[in-house]
Amino acid sequence: MMKHFVKWGIPALLAFSLVGCSGQGEPQTQQPSAPTEQTEASQPTGNDQAAQQTVYPLTITDATGKTITVEKAPQRIVSTSPAETEILFALGLGEQVVGVSDYDDYPAEAKEKPKVGGVVKPNEEAILSQSPDLVVGGISMDKQVAEKMQSLGLPMYITHPSSVEDIMNNILTMGQITNRQVQAEEIVAGMKADIARVTEAVQNVKPEEMKKVYLEFAPGWTVGKGEFMDELITIAKGVNIAADTQGWNQINEEKILQENPDVILYASGMTDEKTGKKLEQIIQSRSGWNTITAIKEEKLYGMDENMLSRPGPRITKGLIEVAKAIYPDLVK
Repeated sequence: MMKHFVKWGIPALLAFSLVGCSGQGEPQTQQPSAPTEQTEASQPTGNDQAAQQTVYPLTITDATGKTITVEKAPQRIVSTSPAETEILFALGLGEQVVGVSDYDDYPAEAKEKPKVGGVVKPNEEAILSQSPDLVVGGISMDKQVAEKMQSLGLPMYITHPSSVEDIMNNILTMGQITNRQVQAEEIVAGMKADIARVTEAVQNVKPEEMKKVYLEFAPGWTVGKGEFMDELITIAKGVNIAADTQGWNQINEEKILQENPDVILYASGMTDEKTGKKLEQIIQSRSGWNTITAIKEEKLYGMDENMLSRPGPRITKGLIEVAKAIYPDLVK
């Protein structure tokens, strides 16, 4: 099971953890602008595109509070996080990506890139062999590995998005670092359109009509407040029955039975390594769970595990799938 946590980059709480410029003189720290309220990408004019060119050197602060300075647009990028790899490819930087983690599998082109090990403790030699001018990792990256990269003068950008807004801001920041600001804004605009689609579809759901939802993203694990998976349920006007907890949690089977969820969401394709059983089978076979409304009424829905769990550009597509599962009559 742990390999799935690594694959997703989910934070260390689970064991090892499945985010300014000046033309002259000293570089100045510049924070990424917040996503705009528009839901459709507008076509930038030539002047707009010129205004959105990153000016280097660029100094920026990552999720660990450390500042990095990028001297020019990166041409050799190593990503040790599947979500960040998806972002880089979405920004049109596939050719500049020269190394990825062992778990990177989307888009298909990422599978062909040289592997640099896991997301927690990637292979330092493999990273250095690619002569990168930017290394990107998740908050789960081993601190010593990150410090080693930094000591060698390599720009190391660490991310840790815990909300949908964080994810969008992270995409904007990556666009800024790589001089792909126009592309980043287009991606975020599309994500906002997805969110608007869902919120408009469920806007008339009254509080007393909101469905109780249980999410199991790996055998025996669910998620509470403070993480983007919980936020997906909330945006879709569902009630996460684990919302009284914080972060990633091992489940209490009796509590879930008592909460009696209307809908159960689970990561499709997930198999328990010890028993060989699929997650759906595990859920349905638990003692007493056959009395749960979601199981009696066959309201169990398998979600694409990567789309649901990776804090990247596809997360709002995951939102749409969550909303469809909760309110199939409203979200088409």
